[in-house]
Amino acid sequence: MSNSISIEVCVDSLASAIAAERGGAQRVELCSNLREGGVTPSAGLIETVRAKAAIGLHVMIRPRGGDFCYSAEELETMRRDVAFAQRLGADGVVFGVLHRDGTVDVKRTRELVELARPLRVTFHRAFDLSADLFRALEDVCETGADRILTSGGKQAALETIPEISSLVKAAGRRISIMACGGIRAGNAATIIEQTGAKEIHVGLSRSVPRGAVYKNPLVSLGTNSENSDQRFQVYEEDVRDLHRATATVKV
Repeated sequence: MSNSISIEVCVDSLASAIAAERGGAQRVELCSNLREGGVTPSAGLIETVRAKAAIGLHVMIRPRGGDFCYSAEELETMRRDVAFAQRLGADGVVFGVLHRDGTVDVKRTRELVELARPLRVTFHRAFDLSADLFRALEDVCETGADRILTSGGKQAALETIPEISSLVKAAGRRISIMACGGIRAGNAATIIEQTGAKEIHVGLSRSVPRGAVYKNPLVSLGTNSENSDQRFQVYEEDVRDLHRATATVKV
């Protein structure tokens, strides 16, 4: 048994990516619009993060919020975004495609995986929206993806330790299971030790003080009307605390 825990931090800005790197994370998942669960970031953001941070960079490929059943036009957008991520120096991409019945769309996901090579590929939390996690595991293995991101089919990993543990065992060496869902410095060791997952994915973002002094109370932007001008960011000290909490964990 050896310590080889990999920490991936979900970020939507250069500041958060740099904080993740300085705090000791191995990789970031770069997204935009995290309030929608994350969508594809702009080419400018990808390029800026790649230029300023040496940390592993995996780019979310998701053309919109909502479900993961995509039209032919949306799939074409995803193909183009995968190609952009390759050209802009990403180390990996993150996506997932489902059928309407909650099964993995193996054919179209495999096409994206093959297009993405030699980048690494993570099948994201579309996995947790599938109708049967263990059937989905077999299907994702068939696509050729490198890892699955999962909270075990519920909101938080602490609620699904037996399920994640079973997925890790069923996956074996075929594919990596990366645990996620409310993981923090205070619970990371427990989740890792009890599930056997060697990779964890975390958010860790917290609110940033507003830059603007004036706020027009009559106007709100986006879907979150109460806090439409509120920003969130990852802080280096939170990542460092998590890194320390996992440093002695044996898996």
